[in-house]
Amino acid sequence: MSEATDRTFTAARRASDTKLIASVSAAHFVSHFYYLVLPPLFAFVRADYNVSYTELGIALTVFNVASATLQTPAGFLIDRVDARLALIAGLMLGALGYTVAALVDSYWVLIAMFALIGLGNTVYHPADYTLLSHRISPERTSHAYSIHSFAGMLGSAAAPVSVLFLHSLFGWRGAFFGAAILGTTAAAVLFVQRDTPAQVSAAKPHASANSNVTWRIVLTKPILMSILFFMFLATSSFGLQNYCVVALGELYGTAPVTANAALSAFLVLSAFGVLAGGVLAGRTSQHAIVAVTGLAIAGLAIVFLGLVDLPTLVLILAMSLAGFSYGTVMPSRDMLVRAVTPPGAFGKVFGIVTNGFSIGGIISPLIFGALMDHGRPRTVFLLIGTFLVLAIATVMTTPRKRPV
Repeated sequence: MSEATDRTFTAARRASDTKLIASVSAAHFVSHFYYLVLPPLFAFVRADYNVSYTELGIALTVFNVASATLQTPAGFLIDRVDARLALIAGLMLGALGYTVAALVDSYWVLIAMFALIGLGNTVYHPADYTLLSHRISPERTSHAYSIHSFAGMLGSAAAPVSVLFLHSLFGWRGAFFGAAILGTTAAAVLFVQRDTPAQVSAAKPHASANSNVTWRIVLTKPILMSILFFMFLATSSFGLQNYCVVALGELYGTAPVTANAALSAFLVLSAFGVLAGGVLAGRTSQHAIVAVTGLAIAGLAIVFLGLVDLPTLVLILAMSLAGFSYGTVMPSRDMLVRAVTPPGAFGKVFGIVTNGFSIGGIISPLIFGALMDHGRPRTVFLLIGTFLVLAIATVMTTPRKRPV
C-alpha cells in the first residue's frame, strides 16, 4: 500500500513539475519575444513618426534602464510575495504597454510604454528562477533550467519572423497587438496554474533563512562575479544579434538575406544547444567546465567570422556552431548561480545577477554602434570574442562556496 502511495505521489509530482516548467517557460518565451518586437519594425515605425534611428533607439534604452534600475527591488519583493502572481503582473504590464503604444499615435507615448514594458521585464528572471528553484523536484532542476532557457532563446528566434509576418498583414501596430495577445495568453496559462500540495510544501522556504539573507550576504564575491558573467554574455549576445548583419555587409559585402540566414541559424541552434546543455548539466557537477568549453568554442567561431570571408554555407555552419556552443552554456550558467545562492534568496540573487542582462543591453548599442559608425566592422566580431573571454575569466575566478 505504501509503495502504491509513493508511486502515486511521484507521478503527481512529475506531472505538477511538467505543468509548472511549461507555464514558466512560456512566460520566458514571451519575455525574449517582447525585447525583439521593435527592432525588426524600426524602419516602419521611424517612417510613421518621422524620427531618426537614434531617437527610436531611445525606446530600447528606456526599456533597459527601467529594467536595470528596478529589477533588484523586484527580486527582493518576489521573495516575499507569490512569484507566480508577480510573473502574471509582468506579462500583463508588457501586454498593456504594447497595446497602448499601438493605439496612441504619439512618439512620446511609445517611449513611455517601453518604460512600462521594461518595468514588466523586471519580474521575469527573479520570478522564473524562484518558481523553478523552490517548486521543482531537485533531481529535475537542471532539466527545468534548460527548458526555461530554451524557451527564451526560441522566443528571440521567433520574434523577427513573427512580427514581420504580422506587419505584412496588419502593419506595425497590428504586430504590437499580436505581441500583447501573446503575453496575455501566457498570463492566462499561469493564472489557471494551481499549486499541488507537493508543490506548496516545496515552495515555502524557511522563514529563518529568508530573514538572515541581507545585502551583505547577497553582495559577496560569487554574486558580484555572476553579475559580470551575465553582463559580458549579454553584451556579446546583443552585439551579435543587433550588428552582425550590418557588420558582415560592410566587411565582406554579404547580402542581407545571407547574413540574416546566418543570424537565424545562430538563434535557432542556440535554442537547441540549451537542450543539449541541460542534459550535460544534469549528468555532471562540473558546470564551470561546461560553461568555459562552450564559451571558448563560440568565441573562436565568432572571431573566425571577423578574420575570414567565408562562403555562404560555411558562414551559416560557423554561426550554427557558435550558436549551439553558446546555448550549451546557459543551463550550467544557471546552475553556477544557484550553487552560490543563499537559502531562501533565489528572487534576490537572480534579481541582482540578471541585472547584468540589462546593463549589457544598455552598453552594447553604445559600443557596437560606435564601431559601425567609425567603419570598424571587423572589430565588432573581435570585441564579441573578447567579451566571451571575459565571461570565461569570471567563471574561472568565481568561488564555488555558497554563502550561509
